[in-house]
Parts: sequence; structure tokens; C-alpha cells
Amino acid sequence: MKQSRPLGLAAWLGIGSGVIVLLAVLAVAASSVGLLERLARQQAMTRVELAGASARDYLRRINEEVLGDARELASRPTLIRLLLQGDLRALEPFLARYAQSKGLYGCLLVNDAGVVVAAGGELPWAELEPAVTEQGERFALASRHAGLILSGASAPVPRLAPYRVIALRAVDDRLVADLQEQVDATVTVINYATYTAPPDNPFTELHSQTITSGKVTTRRLSDSDSYVAVVPWSASTGELIGLVDVQIGAAEFDAAARALGMRLAVISLLVLALAALGGMLYGRWLARPLEALRNAADRIGRGDFSVAVPTSGISEIGSLALTMDEMRSNLVDLTAVLRRREAEARAVLGGVVEGVYAVDADRIIRYANDQVVRMLGRPQEEIVGRFCGDVLNPEKTDGVRPCERDCPILAARTAGQGRAAERLCLPGGGSRSVVVVSAAPTEGQQVQVLRDETELESVRRARDSVLANISHEFRTPLAAQLASIELLQDGLERLPVAEQRELFQNLERGVLRLMRLIDNLLESVRIEAGQLAIRAQTLALAEVAEEAAALVRPLLAQRHQALDIAWPPGLPDLIGDGQRLVQVFVNLLANASKYAPEGTTIRIGGELRGRRIAAWVEDEGPGLTDSDPDTVFQRFRRAGDVEPDAPGLGLGLWIVRSIVERHGGEAGMERTTAGRTRFFFILPVGDQA
Repeated sequence: MKQSRPLGLAAWLGIGSGVIVLLAVLAVAASSVGLLERLARQQAMTRVELAGASARDYLRRINEEVLGDARELASRPTLIRLLLQGDLRALEPFLARYAQSKGLYGCLLVNDAGVVVAAGGELPWAELEPAVTEQGERFALASRHAGLILSGASAPVPRLAPYRVIALRAVDDRLVADLQEQVDATVTVINYATYTAPPDNPFTELHSQTITSGKVTTRRLSDSDSYVAVVPWSASTGELIGLVDVQIGAAEFDAAARALGMRLAVISLLVLALAALGGMLYGRWLARPLEALRNAADRIGRGDFSVAVPTSGISEIGSLALTMDEMRSNLVDLTAVLRRREAEARAVLGGVVEGVYAVDADRIIRYANDQVVRMLGRPQEEIVGRFCGDVLNPEKTDGVRPCERDCPILAARTAGQGRAAERLCLPGGGSRSVVVVSAAPTEGQQVQVLRDETELESVRRARDSVLANISHEFRTPLAAQLASIELLQDGLERLPVAEQRELFQNLERGVLRLMRLIDNLLESVRIEAGQLAIRAQTLALAEVAEEAAALVRPLLAQRHQALDIAWPPGLPDLIGDGQRLVQVFVNLLANASKYAPEGTTIRIGGELRGRRIAAWVEDEGPGLTDSDPDTVFQRFRRAGDVEPDAPGLGLGLWIVRSIVERHGGEAGMERTTAGRTRFFFILPVGDQA
């Protein structure tokens, strides 16, 4: 049977020194740890007992504060005046306000016959009277009726000897919270009058000891991992009225003991290390030739083939050195071949337009070319070594990532090839449309080709956007002209000349409007691209609204709708593009005409709000659903369930918001108190636009 290789001389010397020191350190550490634990426990007991004493002193100070409140109330001139006048009905709210201002549980005015006036919480005089009589001006009692411990004080009313004022403060949750902040511990105050001893409560035994001995009881509770103290709270007569439970977590003290233990352990380890190091240094001096061979082997293993293998006068070590040198020469030749092939492969992959990456059986990326780095916008170190789904981050479909349901990599493992079109979410918030083509796995690796189609999709979207804008921009003025032509056809022979002239003027304005829209179409595209600013003109919003109203009046007349325009006097001018703002009003009016019932009134109005002008268009349509106000201004969105018969692409309100926002304003929609639907926009006045 082949024997295992024995440990070296350096190891044996290090182990021997370490064992001797370790035995000595363990003996010292065992006694020190026990002492540290006892000291930590004693410190915790002392601290929790001091916290209990502080809590009891705090409750006594509260009693002194209540005495001051009682004396202040008794000397109030208002109280004395109301007593002299015999106005007992006014005394109750007076006492209630005072109790509220001082945070008192309640106040009583008593005389020899009993309670005259009481204000505040439940004030059982049958329980209060013995405490006042027996304990004097300051008293405390455990009220069974109120279920609280009451800290009270009594003070005579000057010049009205039979009358006394009694102030009470309840030991409630708020006072206990202040108490906990004062003593920096968890405090619970127990009413002895209503106290029961639940058998499963860990405090029950401590309560019994405290009640029996009348002294503070401390202990560590293993259930809650804390140190606790139970402090008796007695009245001046010696009668027990409550128990104060103080609890401090044991983690702090245990951590201190562990920290000291850790320091001791570190010191022990340092001593042990020094002893072992001394032995190992001596052993290394004896085994220096083998150490040199080991270092050479390590450097060769890390790829440094330029290292010279050291020789030795010992025959066995010399033979080993010769074998290692032959192995180094063979590795040099093999590495050169592999690097040449790797360079050829990288050149091929770097020259292709598409991104190429390879994954292992767990779909972890093991290689990615420069095109993948460019497409994903991530550095190489954030790509290689991670799950491909986390790196590509494809958009979810029905809440599920494609890599969990329609992964082309998994499809290629069964069908020989996989293909999927996906939209990738990039780190900067953008997206990229790609086609992923996956090949079948080979020797644990699987290659995927990533083809970028983002620019092609952008061209398609731009084309659709331009066509949609052209369609919508021409729809409204053409509809107005068509309405004028229909009115002329219906009443050409019977309409008065003035009305015919008005209709022809509407047609003329519509034609001019279409010409302006054609001229501004390219400007709209440039503005959308951020390459052209809005023209700055000084204009009156009322005149802009009148021009827009003239354009759509034939459309309103076709549906028998009236237009009511009301502007407040003195409305200031603003700086903006008049033609684009006319377009805003035209789109809002056309939208209102579509959704409002026939025969109703559409209203245009506005007002000055500080340094901004608010304008709106109201209609009597059915309004929008709750979700529509957030989406109705988006492109290609319509008004949900209230879709009118008139067709449209859902671009009008998007154009409104785009123009208004380029003027430095905002647009929105709301429902008025009169039940109308209001679309509004707000623009800055003067040079703020």
C-alpha cells in the first residue's frame, strides 16, 4: 500500500510550536472567559437596578409636579371668582381646560360635603377620598375603578377654606413613554389593584418576590434574552400601589463580553502564530531547495514560462528539476499554438457587424465580442460571468421574461436552432430591438448572434408618426370647410348675402389655415426633434381664441352647438407663437364638439393666476373615466368608453400638450362643479414665456 507523503520539516516545527502555545493559551482563555461573563452579568444587574430606581424617582417627581399644578390651580383668580359667584356650571369647563393644558388626567373641586365639580377622566371619589385623607397633600393610588395608577395632589383654595383642589395625573402610555426615554430602558407600570399573576408570564415569580420582600428584584430572563428588575412603588403610607418592570436587552452586555473574548482570542492567535512562524522559518531554512522548486512550479502554473528551474546537488531534487524543465518547454509550444488560434477567432468575431456571445449549460455568458458591449452599453466585466437574461434584460411579456418561457437558447438545444425577436432594456433607461439567433450547444458552449434592429424600428416609427400628424393636422380645418360648403349647398338660393359672405370667409380662412399648416409641418417635425424653437410674438390670448373660434364655427353649427366666449377684463399679453396657440384652441374646440351632445354650449374662458394665464374649453359631454386623465394626453389615446361617432387618431390632445409645454406651460383636464368637462392650459405672461 502506497504511503501518503509526510509533512515537511517546516510544517512539523511549526505544528510543534503551535501545539505547545495553544495548550497554554487555552488554559488561560478558559478561566478568563468565565470571569468576563460574570463581570458582564454583574454590570447588567447593576444597570437594570439603577434604571428601576431612576424610574421610581421619576414617578415621585411627577407627583411633585402635580402638587405644583394643584397649587397653581387653587390660586387662580378665575377659580376664586367663580366660587364666590357660585357659578358652578362655568367651573367644569374651566377645570377641563386647565387639565388639558397641563396634561392632567382630571381635576376636582371638593369641600367637606364631597365633590363639587369634576372634570377629566373617570374620577371615583370613593377611592380618592381615603388616599387624600391618609396621605396628605401628595398621594398616589391604584384605582380599581379607572384601571390606572393615579398620581395626585391636593391644595386648599385661598380665602375659601372648605374648598380644596385635587389634580390627578394618570400613569398612562404617554407618561410611560417619557419614562422609558428618561431611563433608556423598557418600562411597564402595573396597577396593583387590578394585578393578576398569570402563570405563564416570566415576570410572575419576580412580582411575587418583590411583593413579599418589598425590595427590588433583578434577574436575567432567558426567554426574552434580557435583564429585568421589578421595583415596588408604594404610597407614603407604605401601601403598595404598583410594580415597575424595567427591562434592558442582554445583547449589549453579551456583545461587550464577546468583544473582550475576541480580543483575548486575537492575542492568543498572535502568540500562536509567532510560535508557529519561528518553527516554520527554521524548517524553511532546512528545506530551501524544495521551496525554490515549488516557487518555480507556481510561476509556471500561472503562465510565466520564462522562469528558470533551479538545480540542486542532491540527485533526487536534480532529477525533479530536469523533468519540470522539459514540462515547461512543452507548455511553451502548446500555449503559442492556442494563442495563435485564439487571435484568429477574435479577429473573425470582431469583424462581424452582429454581436456574438457564448453561454454554458447554465446560460452563463462566457464570451462576448465588442459589438455586444456596444449594443448593451455595459462594460465587458458586467457581461461575462453573469446569467444572460440578467445581462440582456429583455422586456417582459404578460409579466414573464422571455428567457423563462420562450428562450431561443433552450429552443436550440432541442430543435438545433432558436430564433426570437426581443426588446432589450438598457442600463441608461433606453431600449434596443434585436433578433437573437442561437445555435445548438457544442462541447458545453452555445453561441448566439445578436442582430440590432433598433434603427430600422425607429425609421418605421418616425414614418408612422409623420403620417399620423399630417392626417390629424389636416382633418379639423377640412371638416370646418366641408361644413361651410354643405351649408352653402343647402341654402345657396335662400341664404342672405351676408350669411353667404360669412361662409365664404370661413372657407377662405380654412384654406389659409391649411396653407399655414403645410408651411409649419416641417417646423413641427424640427420642434419635435429639438432643432427649432417656438416663434416669440407678443399676442393677446383672447384674439387667438377668436381666430380659432372663427375656424371651427361652421363645424359647431353643423351639430347645432353654441359657443360662449368670456374673458376677464385687463388680461395681459403673453409671448408665444400665435399660429401654434390657434392650433391649441382649434384642437380643444374640435375635441369638445366631438364629445359634447348636439345642441349644447361649448365655453371658452380664462383667468389670471399670478404671473400666469389660465385658459380653458368646457363642454357638456359625459366626461372621462378615472384612468383617462393620466393617459388622454398621450399619443393615439382616445377617451375610452365615451368614444364619439366622429373618427380620429387620438393626436389632438397630445399636440395641445406638446405646444403648451414648449411655451413653458402645462395642460390638463378636470371636471368642474357644474358637471362639465374642462380641458385647460396655463401659460406664463410677458417675458416669462
